[in-house]
Amino acid sequence: MLGNIASTIANCFKIPELKSRIFFTLVVLAICRLVAMIPIPGLDGQALAEYFKQLGESSDGAGILGMYSLFTGGALEKCAVGSLGIMPYISATIIIQLLTAVMPRLAKLAREEGGRTKIVQYGRYGTILLCLGQGLVMAYGFENAGKIFQGLDKDLVLYSDKWIWWYRIQTVLILTCGTALLMWLGEQITERGIGNGISLVITIGILARLPQAGQGLMDMFRVDPATGERASMIEFAFLLVVFVFVVAGIVAITQAQRKIPVQYAQRSVGRKVYAGGSSFMPLRVNYAGVMPIIFAQAILMLPGQVLGFAGNAWDKRFLQEAAVWFQYGKPFYIISFALMILFFSYFWVATQFNEIQIADDLKRNGGYIPGVRPGQATTDFLHRTMSRITLSGAIFLVIIATAPMLMSNYLEISPAVAEFFGGTSLLIMVGVLLDTMRQMESHLLMRHYDGFLKKGRIRGRF
Repeated sequence: MLGNIASTIANCFKIPELKSRIFFTLVVLAICRLVAMIPIPGLDGQALAEYFKQLGESSDGAGILGMYSLFTGGALEKCAVGSLGIMPYISATIIIQLLTAVMPRLAKLAREEGGRTKIVQYGRYGTILLCLGQGLVMAYGFENAGKIFQGLDKDLVLYSDKWIWWYRIQTVLILTCGTALLMWLGEQITERGIGNGISLVITIGILARLPQAGQGLMDMFRVDPATGERASMIEFAFLLVVFVFVVAGIVAITQAQRKIPVQYAQRSVGRKVYAGGSSFMPLRVNYAGVMPIIFAQAILMLPGQVLGFAGNAWDKRFLQEAAVWFQYGKPFYIISFALMILFFSYFWVATQFNEIQIADDLKRNGGYIPGVRPGQATTDFLHRTMSRITLSGAIFLVIIATAPMLMSNYLEISPAVAEFFGGTSLLIMVGVLLDTMRQMESHLLMRHYDGFLKKGRIRGRF
């Protein structure tokens, strides 16, 4: 099997176009990692890195700050240029999608020719605006490190009070440019590389935490000098079984689809006569992919940060208590997280799956679903079917997303290990890798090569 995979990978580099796309993607992803490593001038990133190292060893290691650092690829804990990450772009996309669903003008624009391009452009403008606002908040956060990063005594700002406004303006502009660069690089990967660029930017940031998660896993089985205890082999076997089942479940749900049979009647177009036939319409169980989890996390990151900053700055106890509700792993956070995943799963299907247009296209091409009348009956059937299978996919996403928090809270597993090997991170990585492999396989099949699911041998010339 490994030989077949190696042969298939070798075939990928025999196709000039695919080889150039792969190298282009790797180079751009390397640039993304540089953006997450270059520190902002005037900030002490070493002090913040030490703080996050201590945070990762504590029970709160997978808190809001830890999750945000995960999606920035560790850029936040280094005070790097890419500390905002790609999350402002995702947040702007959420806002545009919501406005498209409720504003008739934007909904009409989305259906027009070239309308999608304008909506994407609006999302870019929204990203810049969000970066300016979030960048200013982050600049104040670095400036008041003791209030935001509780337990950090050292001041992160190296400028004197005389130049503090220069530091603020500089930091906001650098953070905005960093996110804009990541957004542009992701779009370049989508257009000229292989795979979905934005998803790959997030994935490469998560993969950068693999050594840290592996170190955390090894530390679990070392003797603790204070207590003389260490994790047992039963816990190791449990983690291994969970990892295997989670990966198998992610692959199964990602690939799962409901095949709707479609029958085409014989029809005449001019002098040509098209014979009838039968086919099927694939409806994916997890139609939204990982987007509901990303949307939910992007939204839930904000209230806790705002309430905590306001409560500490104004010394308001009720704001501080409210901020605790939104802490990662708390019951209120878990429940809100699950409900938002369910909502965004149906929201994504409602905005992206157009059953009316599909029914019209079937009717126009002489196709129909056996036992269902064309037109409105077909629309209702597709809507009802999609709603049912979306519920299964949404419940699966809820289980995958909340499992690390439950494992960390009740099984005392290191949050970094639980999150990386059994939750959202794994779902994103497996989903993105499957999508990238499908795109690579399409290039192989067009050139008469076997794909990753075949034997990997050459079947013909190109």
